[in-house]
Amino acid sequence: MSENYIAEKTFTKEDFTLRALPKAEYENCKFIGCNLSNADLSGVKFLDCEFVSCNLSLASLTKTTFNEISFNDCKMLGLRFESCNDFGLTFSFNNCKLDHSSFYKLKLKKTTFKNSQLYEVDFSECDLTNASLDNCDLLSATFDRTILEKADFKTAYNYIIDPDQNRIKKAKFSQSGLAGLLTKYDIVISQ
Repeated sequence: MSENYIAEKTFTKEDFTLRALPKAEYENCKFIGCNLSNADLSGVKFLDCEFVSCNLSLASLTKTTFNEISFNDCKMLGLRFESCNDFGLTFSFNNCKLDHSSFYKLKLKKTTFKNSQLYEVDFSECDLTNASLDNCDLLSATFDRTILEKADFKTAYNYIIDPDQNRIKKAKFSQSGLAGLLTKYDIVISQ
């Protein structure tokens, strides 16, 4: 990878499926309405960047750096975040579609997921300590040996979490969400 450095640049409605995003370090950049679907983002560094209304579905994230990144209104289907460079990995998601993505074994302490759709997302062996899943749809999401201590699920819905297979000490759940913790017992809960 060349040592290109791009700072404080805004990319608007760029189609990176036609012309590849240059391999570089991007700092304080904004990507607005860009198409990065199926893009090879391997080795690219994003520092303090913002993605708004972008499509990153099926992008290759091998050794990609995401440090202090916000994703807003983005389509991000089938991403394998565990392939990223995990050093300094920090991001937040607001109003994003992350269906079929994977965060396997990542440390995502204090990560914020807000108003997002996370169908069939893999959180296996992930550390979501103090994470917030505010108004998120977790239909068929996988939680297996996941650390969920102090995580906030109060407004999340459609999740199934086995308390025997995950660490949930001091995690926050709403009364209506308790059914998602009891699914394995095949009991009937009435309102």
